Order: sequence, then C-alpha cells, then structure tokens
Amino acid sequence: MVLVEMHAKTDSEDASSSTRSPRRAVYYVQSPSHDGEKTTTSLHSTPVLSPMGSPPHSHSSSSRFSASRKININNNRSHNHNKPWKDIDVIEEEALLQIQTQHRHRSLTRRYYFLAFLLAFFLLFSFFSLILWAASRPMKPTVLIKTIKFDHLRVQAGSDSTGVATDMITMNSTVKFTYRNTGTFFGVHVTSTPFDLSYSEIVIATGNLNKFYQSRKSSRLVSVAVMGNKIPLYGSGASLSSTTGMPTVPVPLKLSFVIRSRAYVLGRLVKPKYYKRVECSINLDPKKINVPVSLKKSCTYDS
Repeated sequence: MVLVEMHAKTDSEDASSSTRSPRRAVYYVQSPSHDGEKTTTSLHSTPVLSPMGSPPHSHSSSSRFSASRKININNNRSHNHNKPWKDIDVIEEEALLQIQTQHRHRSLTRRYYFLAFLLAFFLLFSFFSLILWAASRPMKPTVLIKTIKFDHLRVQAGSDSTGVATDMITMNSTVKFTYRNTGTFFGVHVTSTPFDLSYSEIVIATGNLNKFYQSRKSSRLVSVAVMGNKIPLYGSGASLSSTTGMPTVPVPLKLSFVIRSRAYVLGRLVKPKYYKRVECSINLDPKKINVPVSLKKSCTYDS
C-alpha cells in the first residue's frame, strides 16, 4: 500500500494562502491489485486525512455503524421500556409488604393494649372485691335463742316399724330466737340445718327453718316448730313412762342446729358466708307444759 500526497493548488488558493490557514494535506491510498501474473496499481478514491484531521467513513462502515447504533438504541429502548415496569412492580410489592407489616404491628399493638386493659381491670376489680370481702367479714350476724315452749307431750307403749315393742314419744314444741344482720351495706339470705331435739342421743323431735332474707342493719323474731310423732325410745323410755302418759320427773333434752347466712356484697361475685352453731341444754319440766322456757343462759354459740 502506497500513500500518495497530493499538492494540487489553484491560483486562488495561492493568492489567499497568505491570509488563510494552510489546508490539510490529503493522502490517497494506493493498493496493489493482481491481474493474473501482472501487478497493477490503482488509486482508490478513499481519502485519508492526516492525523490532524478527522477520518471520513465509508458507506459500508457508516451503514454498519448506523445499524449497530440502531440495534443499541433499540436494545436500550427495550431495556428502558421493560425496566420501569419491573421497578414499579418491586416498589409496589415493597409498599404492600410495608403496609401489611404496619397493619400487623397495629393489630398486635391493639391486642396488647386490649389484654393490658383486661388485666388491669381484672386486677383492680379483684382488689376492690377483696376490700369488700375483708370489710364484710367482721359484720357477722347475731343469733339469740329466746324461749322454747312444749305444747304437747305424751309417752305411750307401742311398736316400731319392724314390730318390736317399745315406748314411743310424741311431742310438739316451738323455738323462738332473734336474728340480726349487722351488715351496713349488704343483706343476707338465711337458712339452717334441721332443729334437732334429742333425748339420750335419740332425736325425738325435729323442725325446719323457712329460709328468709334479712336486709342490712335489721333484725327479726323467728319461730320454728319442732315436732316428733311416735318416736321409738327402746330402753331409754323406761324412766319416762307412766300411767298418765306424762313424765313424772324432769327430762334432760338437747337442742342443736346451725344457722347459715350468705351475704351478696357485690352481686354473686363477692358473697361471704357466715355459720353459727347453736346448742342448748333444756330441762323439760312436766309441770311447765304450754309455758315458754327461757333459753338465754342455756345456749352456746360457735362461729
């Protein structure tokens, strides 16, 4: 390959050479061509600029450059066209996850607040109930047995349910006592165990208390009928039998029962209970039938 420098100038160029800058030298590439065994040289019209100038592009190289540029532009466009959608999807997914996380945290926070409120309410209510229970415990009701009156008494021969011959006793009596509720801010419901009247460890008469309600700081007089009908005495009735059917000597008896009181201080949540066990020793005098017998000094009371 041979580079040929061309120095052709026109007169006008010579005339103006002093005023304008010198033109760049133009080089042409001379490449050998082979035609059989002969070698000829031909000048191609492709100019090559000096290092001071910019190299021109041929048609083919320009086409290749344009094609590659279009491909790159298309690739960039396709890349830029797909990338925003992917970015938007990622952003939306992150935002959704963040919203879900915040919602979950809010739900957990609300649950914690609700549980803390329930726990605090339960503790305060329990503390308040404990205070009421402690305040109501000393306010125990009082029971005072007043009298017992024997309305009827008879001892006669007979036989029990199996046909065994024995003395049998029948009696009617009435027990009276006062009940007082000392509670200042609650009422009580009162019941009792059976009123048992026994002789020589044999229950010869019994009675039941009708349950009642006693309001705060109030009292009442209660009467209970204690009766027995043809109760077998077996060997214990020998000292009571007589021709008249009435005992001739005083008969020692024992009266026992338990008064049960239940207070509703705070509905059914705070309901203290009170128990009063009563035992009375009685001497039945046959001469005092239908006469009330005082029991104020003959009874013991256990809580």
